[in-house]
Order: sequence, then structure tokens, then C-alpha cells
Amino acid sequence: MKKIVLGFSGLLFLIACNNKRDNVKTEEQATVEETTDKRAVNPYVASIEEAHNKNKFLKEEVVSFNLNLSFGGKERINGKLTLATNSSKGRLDYTNGKTILYNQDGIYYSNNFESTQGIGFDAYTWSYFFLFPYKLSDPGTKWADYTATDSLSKSHNTKKLLFEAGTGEAPDDWYITYANKGNNRVDYAAYIVTANKSQEEAEVDPHGIRYINYKEINGIPIAHSWTFWAWRDGLGFTKQLGEAELTNVEFRKEEEKEFIPSTDFIKL
Repeated sequence: MKKIVLGFSGLLFLIACNNKRDNVKTEEQATVEETTDKRAVNPYVASIEEAHNKNKFLKEEVVSFNLNLSFGGKERINGKLTLATNSSKGRLDYTNGKTILYNQDGIYYSNNFESTQGIGFDAYTWSYFFLFPYKLSDPGTKWADYTATDSLSKSHNTKKLLFEAGTGEAPDDWYITYANKGNNRVDYAAYIVTANKSQEEAEVDPHGIRYINYKEINGIPIAHSWTFWAWRDGLGFTKQLGEAELTNVEFRKEEEKEFIPSTDFIKL
């Protein structure tokens, strides 16, 4: 699973300059715009980003929602996710009083965790699944052709998302996106997780996520239900493993210090 802050995003930030010559661009601004233009030429990615209203999404500051997630009938996550739309920071507040927070400085957690196992995974994974349609042209992403032969091949356009060497902590991860031919929204994504294992080991058991129950919030389509699956090349999504429900989705301004850890938080 890719790291949000550096691994998955590595987002370029435009530097505002108080230049009196309003029509003159700095060399740095020109470089950023040129890079952005090169990333945007992929028509497959561009159509998905347009369908998910990426431009409007990024104009919002923060998105938050309640997340209830279970695997095999056992509750895995019950809490509230709060994310900066540019993916630079986020927090997960569990209903049991525990909190995980990440920002540019790393991952922090409240001092009431019995174990640190899974903290890093929870900090980035569920955030990335939510932000996925807006991450497809991040620096370090690259695309390859993939022709699906499963039951979804007639209704979806598919391509394989890869990562350049050195991108994040797991550049050997990959995703196969299934974009709906009717509206270009991401309906499914297959993926491997190479954390603590080789790519060959991870490819023995690929998984997948299905995005359903899209509802528009501020004109932005958000999937309010996810299901998790076993996935196999040629067979597609074969067995459901888990499910998640998103409720109370809202966009708002960032609150002061909400992404800054309390003094009693511990850095992972």
C-alpha cells in the first residue's frame, strides 16, 4: 500500500509570488505547469478525473466522514476519517477514543493504544482508498495497458497503474482500475500490497475494492459503500471479503490544529 504523504502523493505545490509583474511567471512556476501538463495528457486518467470532479474536489480544504468497516463479519474500523483534500494530512478518530494522525512530519498516535501493530496501515490505507480517483496522476505514477478478460470487460475500460522506482515505501505495488464506460467513474480497482513481502509473494493473493452507492456532495460524486474482494487475473472479483459504509460525508474548512498531534501523542 502506498504512503499517502510521500509515497502516494508527493504533490507539487505552487509557490505564490508577490511579483509586481503580474504577467511574468517564475521559472519554478513554469516548471510546475509543464510537469502538470505532461501528466494530464493521458486521456484515460483525464476522463476519470473529470468524472470525479477532481478540480472541484481540490478546491475544498477538508473532507470528513464516518467509516464503519468489517472483514469476515468482524468489525475492523469504526470511527471518523478527516482528510486534507490534497492528501498531505489526515486523522482517524476511533469511537473507542483512540486517534491516529499523519502530516508532513510522519504518523502520530494517542497514548491509549495497546500495540503499534497496524497503526501505519490504518493511517494511510483507508485514506488512500477514499482518495484513489484523485491520485491517478500523482508524480511517480505510470500507466500500462491491461486488457481485462473477466465479466466486467464489456462494461469497463481497464488499465494498470504502476509506480516509478523510489516512489514511496512500496513502489512495487500496482492497481488495475475499472472505469465505467458509461460515466468514467471508478467502479472497481484490483491491487497488491507489497508491505513486508516481495512483489512475487503479493501477486499470489491480489485483492480488489468495489466502489458503489455514489452520491453527490457539493457536486462531487462520492462512493458511500465499498466492498473488498479476492481478485484473480482472468477471473476478476471472485469472493467478497469485507465491506465498508461511509456516512455523514462533508466538505469544510480546516480547523486550527486538527492535524497537529497533542503533546501526549507518540510518533510512530
